[in-house]
Amino acid sequence: MPMPAAEIEAAILAALPGATLELTDLAGDGDHYAAVVTAPQFQGLTRVKQHKLVYEALGGRMGGALHALKLTTIAA
Repeated sequence: MPMPAAEIEAAILAALPGATLELTDLAGDGDHYAAVVTAPQFQGLTRVKQHKLVYEALGGRMGGALHALKLTTIAA
């Protein structure tokens, strides 16, 4: 079962207070998303560490309930 957009948004924003998120359903199937996450927590981190914070926020649902996420991170 696909992960609803509202659930993705809630998980990321709860884990990264002060972040903003733009979420787009790429295929219209609720299973392939693109996200642009802007967060102060990304300051001074490599892109890999920024992405890791987002994946950790999703609690291991990547590859399961959430099949694909094209991720762009921006330090605020």
